[in-house]
Amino acid sequence: MVQTIPASKVDLYILEEKFGLTEIETPDFFPEWQGELPELKDLEKQELIQVKANYRYLVKRPMLEQIVKMVVLSPLLKIAGFYQEPFYLTAEKQVTITSEDEGTIVSGKIDIFVSVPAFWILAIEAKRVDFSLHVGIPQLLTYMLGSTELEYPAFGFVTNGYDFKFLKLIKQETPGYATSNSFTLEDGEELFTVARILKHLARVVSQ
Repeated sequence: MVQTIPASKVDLYILEEKFGLTEIETPDFFPEWQGELPELKDLEKQELIQVKANYRYLVKRPMLEQIVKMVVLSPLLKIAGFYQEPFYLTAEKQVTITSEDEGTIVSGKIDIFVSVPAFWILAIEAKRVDFSLHVGIPQLLTYMLGSTELEYPAFGFVTNGYDFKFLKLIKQETPGYATSNSFTLEDGEELFTVARILKHLARVVSQ
């Protein structure tokens, strides 16, 4: 009997047992979030400072996912250059993955999907402010596993508006993934770093 699971209900155990996903802990697997990163312009820094101020004002009331996307995520994507050529953005993209034995199907919609023609680039999942990133990571990995591209890695970005984390996944014979450190909006320098990593990813995948 085929088991169908919503992506929002998936955990890492299911991804490991049913889809063979493994975590890779070697530092050289995910160098894209570390090392030399592009610098931000003064105007970009000022925009991020305003993002932090907007967040601190609005978080006094419940911030749902749509507000997180508008207030925090949208400026970051703009600064990184994802609204320009050669990138395409799709919202609420349907993704379905099936286990090798075809006994388990996971289906759901990714919040934001950034691509260039022919292969996946960046899958983005936004959560409510009161959600831990750990809730979004299995869901994000599910969407990344849905990529049909085997040659290029898939990158992921999950945020609740306050915390941020990057992911990288390769499929090939055995799918493997790694995560970056966590960053927070409260630390202004860390918010700058998040924007710089996104800029770097944009450069990497557009080359």
